[in-house]
Amino acid sequence: MSAASVDPRELIAREPMHVRQVLAIGIATALNALDGFDVLSISFASPGIARDWGIDRAALGLVLSMELFGMGIGALFLGSMADRIGRRPTILTSLVVMAIGMGLASTANSVFVLSIYRLFTGLGIGGMLAATNAIVAECSNARRRNLSVAIMTGGYPMGAVIGGSLAGWLLAATGRWQSVFQFGALVTLLFIPLVLWLVPETIAFLCHRRPAHALERINRTLVLQRRSPLTDLPARDEVRVGSSLMQLFAPGMAAVTLLLTLSYFAHMMTFYFLVKWIPKIVTDMGFAPALAGGVLVWANVGGATGAVTMSLLTQRVGVRPLVVGAMLCGAVAVALFGQGFSTLYSLSIVACVAGFFTNGATAGLYAVLAQSFSASLRGSGTGFVIGIGRAGAASGPIAAGLLFAAGWGLSGVSIALAGGTALGGIVLALVRYRENSVA
Repeated sequence: MSAASVDPRELIAREPMHVRQVLAIGIATALNALDGFDVLSISFASPGIARDWGIDRAALGLVLSMELFGMGIGALFLGSMADRIGRRPTILTSLVVMAIGMGLASTANSVFVLSIYRLFTGLGIGGMLAATNAIVAECSNARRRNLSVAIMTGGYPMGAVIGGSLAGWLLAATGRWQSVFQFGALVTLLFIPLVLWLVPETIAFLCHRRPAHALERINRTLVLQRRSPLTDLPARDEVRVGSSLMQLFAPGMAAVTLLLTLSYFAHMMTFYFLVKWIPKIVTDMGFAPALAGGVLVWANVGGATGAVTMSLLTQRVGVRPLVVGAMLCGAVAVALFGQGFSTLYSLSIVACVAGFFTNGATAGLYAVLAQSFSASLRGSGTGFVIGIGRAGAASGPIAAGLLFAAGWGLSGVSIALAGGTALGGIVLALVRYRENSVA
């Protein structure tokens, strides 16, 4: 078979993965870890912000959610951009936005200004999530795709664990919550040269969109992967009429898109209630902010372990039943978090278990998204689900803040917010989709 008759996407799907593919997936995982730190930086800083500005829980809940609104907008529009101009430029744009937003957050002097800066930061984080999910799915072979996507998702809690430990050290050393954002801005900038060096545009995108010099760019990547270059591009994909967002609601796709979005929305309510409110809840119990941040670190240790466990199990068990089970167990664990635990040890253990199941479910959900959408819709589909679903992420901390302000205790709030991920598991069990292997 000549090189001209080979579709390189089929080669990527069926052949063992080259070290260059593994490196690209590794960078995407590190980018997701950066997202994890950037999103939770406000959680680590929140006790100091509440102390310095004297704001109540309702106002703090709004501040904690602002970058989640931004993430929804960013995922929706930058995710669509990733299908138009490419995964790599979308990631680079997202990094610039994130770095600027984190730097500006360290200069904020009011709730309103900080909220605007966090909203802006969230635009970049949302675009990053959609683009990295597409890159990992398209750089992996078919056998390891679920594993690779789950590992990438596991970067999120790892970033929170490592970043949280550093944030605790920074808070203890400086006494300034601003130092957390300054650190995040610096690390974000350092990723730009790494992406330029190690993350090429994906072959699946280049084959589908065929931008200028597509053949040369595909061949450059193939040669780096020790594969034979092409003499010409493979046959064009079937051209679909309408925008990619419209195609998500075409016959056969509409139900999948809507049910996945609802499942993600409901699950994110619970997940972000947990990770956003832990430091403030533990601080209000009388513990120092650095110790309260340690409980959040343990929640993310559980989250990282859950993502790795999910990634290994997907090699032997269907990913969807795993995610449904993890969601239901996560709902129980989150409800238990508010049931009278009052020592750092017990809070850390329950938070770790809750993080294990809720983030394990999140890791599996991203694998489901990668399966559910073809290459032509992967950025838009992932971006749409994340974009709309992030409204659930934002509503979780806000709802908790309003319930606390209305006089609800931690027990009732935990049970109420745990219902989100339980609903997400039930909805996901109803989804019927056909797995996409290559394009």
